[in-house]
Amino acid sequence: MKKPRATAATSGPDGLAAASDVAAIVAGTHGDPFAILGVHEVGKSLFARCFVPHAEFVTAYTLTGNIAGELSRRDDGGFFEGKLSIRKRQPLRYHARNAGGDWWLTDPYSFGPVLGPMDDYYIAEGSHLRLFDKIGAHVIEHEGATGVHFAVWAPNARRVSVVGDFNEWDGRRHSMRDRRDTGIWEVFIPDIGAGRPYKYEIIGPDGVRLPLKADPFAFKSELRPATASVTAVPPAHPWGDEAHRSYWRKADHRREAISIYEVHAGSWQLRDDGTFLSWDELADRLIPYAVETGFTHIEFMPISEHPYDPSWGYQTTGLYAPSARFGDPDGFARFVDGAHRAGVGVILDWVPAHFPVDEHGLVHFDGTALYEHADPRKGFHPDWNTAIYNFGRREVVSFLVNNALFWAEKYHVDGLRVDAVASMLYLDYSRKQGEWIPNEKGGRENLEAVTFLQKMNKEVYGHHPGVMTIAEESTSWPKVSAPVHEGGLGFGFKWNMGFMHDTLEYFSKEPIFRKHHHNDLTFGLTYAFSENFVLPLSHDEVVHGKGTLLGKMAGDDWQKFATLRAYYAFMWGYPGKKLLFMGQEFAQRREWSEARALDWNLLEFRPHRGVWQTVRDLNYLYRSRPALHGRDCEPEGFSWLIVDDSQNSVFAWLRSAPGGSPVAVICNFTPVPRDNYRVPLPTAGNWREIINTDASEYGGSGKGNGGMVEARAEGGGISATMLLPPLSTIMLELVAD
Repeated sequence: MKKPRATAATSGPDGLAAASDVAAIVAGTHGDPFAILGVHEVGKSLFARCFVPHAEFVTAYTLTGNIAGELSRRDDGGFFEGKLSIRKRQPLRYHARNAGGDWWLTDPYSFGPVLGPMDDYYIAEGSHLRLFDKIGAHVIEHEGATGVHFAVWAPNARRVSVVGDFNEWDGRRHSMRDRRDTGIWEVFIPDIGAGRPYKYEIIGPDGVRLPLKADPFAFKSELRPATASVTAVPPAHPWGDEAHRSYWRKADHRREAISIYEVHAGSWQLRDDGTFLSWDELADRLIPYAVETGFTHIEFMPISEHPYDPSWGYQTTGLYAPSARFGDPDGFARFVDGAHRAGVGVILDWVPAHFPVDEHGLVHFDGTALYEHADPRKGFHPDWNTAIYNFGRREVVSFLVNNALFWAEKYHVDGLRVDAVASMLYLDYSRKQGEWIPNEKGGRENLEAVTFLQKMNKEVYGHHPGVMTIAEESTSWPKVSAPVHEGGLGFGFKWNMGFMHDTLEYFSKEPIFRKHHHNDLTFGLTYAFSENFVLPLSHDEVVHGKGTLLGKMAGDDWQKFATLRAYYAFMWGYPGKKLLFMGQEFAQRREWSEARALDWNLLEFRPHRGVWQTVRDLNYLYRSRPALHGRDCEPEGFSWLIVDDSQNSVFAWLRSAPGGSPVAVICNFTPVPRDNYRVPLPTAGNWREIINTDASEYGGSGKGNGGMVEARAEGGGISATMLLPPLSTIMLELVAD
């Protein structure tokens, strides 16, 4: 890069800085320290000026070790200046001395800027898609020196400084250069590398010093309760997951088996002393477990840095930093690579809807409402006491879009599940009349958020076609998972919250009353193909006094287990991708808490082991039978066989897809076995029972049909007469001739 010309500074004919400039540098109030400090032309000579607190003497050297001049102390606070013997502007090192000793430092103000005019252009336009390579803290070589380049967006600040243990947290020492066209401040600090805690000291537009701010683009953070950012090099992991990524790049996710295991990394398991597992320990335990249980993907609740454990990660202060709770960022890269090598994808919960108001975070970042809306009717979230991103500001949109691209590129994640989308889409979300501002058309839709989500999805799918995005969206907003060019939001999938609500409501009813609620299970099929759905039985249903899935099932203990197994098979046979929260695969009895590990000892007991075996076998069937996944999002893959037998609480349907035999799913949701029950089937012949949730190996009563039923043509149709076990779901597959 072409070096900038030496700056002509305000000085007298003798080359000395004006007294007012010296005083402002020492006080830390100078608006443009690069105009004073560093190397400057005065006439035909070069002068150096530096601010080195504690020094009594300073000698300037070139980076190659040649003496460049003795500097005189102009101010006892540590301001030095002097004429140089060198003829060409270049970076300098200083040898500082006092009565207690001596030390060396390289002058950050003797270096030119790192960012260039094209960076300014794309940043200002909001179209820069590699901000994470430019903003934040980057260990680099620059003009012959190694150090860290810091850059941060704070357009309304009077001064921004980098502070850390390398400068005694003194904001006067490393004031940054203001790139006025973009509001970006930058400085290259030589002689430091990775692993150094730092923050930004910001003087707001009113001259008030703000609480120290963590870096919004920090790639690493301190372990809570400490809140500083930490300089880090990008993950240098040697990836070995090309086969996995290549497969998903070419795949149509809607027609693939996707069975997601939702995990809170801080409480899946813990060490014996109660501390968190590291990413490497999680890899050794969680990945083999997910493989054995048959899940295709692990979805982590947010792992970006967050200060408060009970927020579960949903109130993040460091969107670019994997949480220090589980080790360094490279550990997370190793986890993802290990999962991919084992054939398991990794999805991250991602939270662009809001952020916490912790003082070290984004709130009033430069002394103004920068990332958030100034008006609380748009900028404050009443449910969570958090700030809402200003989606109408291109720099904020760019910050968030770049973050989505960052996780896909740097950590090879397979998907982003976007949290709280409904709260983003509606201006009146959780607000009373008068507490929200209509959009420009007078409506309640947040048009700026819609544009942001569309842009995010376009960029993610455009740059990383193997990555999927999933919306947690609880309303009937149209076309959430339709392409942007068709007027949709552009997500790959949407959580089917109605399925979760209706089915749990149904199974909480005593069996004798279920006939009156038959519609709870059939209604979902009227809209099952309006979106590309994921069926979630998520953490939201097993916290805050809601109990567990096992506890929600009606009946005595045997009936609860039987109903839960039948429910899972109903869900795995239902159109849509699957998601199960950790612990529910073995019927966790205690409500989940982020403060303790799951109750793994339950797997020693037959009923719990039976539920786990049911889930494992369902995952195997779902993945191995195209009929159960190949048309999850298309109505051609589903047809009712029995839809209106409310008296017996029996349901039956057919799943089909090219490349595999059709599968009939038959459910009996009462504890009464139904003998000689006639089920219509599309084809005469033998139909093999591929799962029966009442099997004794699962903890059931062992009733069934000997593994096979025969469908015959009679009475103008084809049907099979069979035994429907109590509180069960069975699946039958047509046996090829």
